[in-house]
Amino acid sequence: MRKHAEEGRISVRNIRRDHKDKLEQLEKGGKVSEDDSHRAVDELQKLTDRYIKEIDQLLSTKEAEIMEV
Repeated sequence: MRKHAEEGRISVRNIRRDHKDKLEQLEKGGKVSEDDSHRAVDELQKLTDRYIKEIDQLLSTKEAEIMEV
């Protein structure tokens, strides 16, 4: 279970990294302002934190279920 949870966390972080890179490219290309880019990166981090927390909660719930049996 822990392995699957870690794989999920890694996937979420990889998605964050890919989108952050795209935002930086848009900013360098002049298609997005620096302020908008920073706001988007902040929002991206909030979403990343939210989904990692959700993965951790699901792991805790599943581990508790397994320990009951």
